[in-house]
Amino acid sequence: MMMHNPPHPGEVLKTLCLEPLGLTVTEAARSLGVARKTLSAILNGRACVSPEMAVRLSIAFQTSAESWSNQQVQHDLWNAENCVSSFMSQD
Repeated sequence: MMMHNPPHPGEVLKTLCLEPLGLTVTEAARSLGVARKTLSAILNGRACVSPEMAVRLSIAFQTSAESWSNQQVQHDLWNAENCVSSFMSQD
């Protein structure tokens, strides 16, 4: 069963990982070994969490890569379902 309007994983990352630890985007990006611009795009929902990023996040925050990937998939599926159903209802 799909969640209603699941959050982008970047929102989860910001709210549950970066903010409680008091990490800035720059500090977190450095720790993850990615560009600040890359992490910022994820945090702002402009980029997806790739499998590689999911692994980096899992190592950095002692979570599973699958949890980050699943969050991205749920978010993408919800958006795709809404887009398709919106298109289909126009007929």
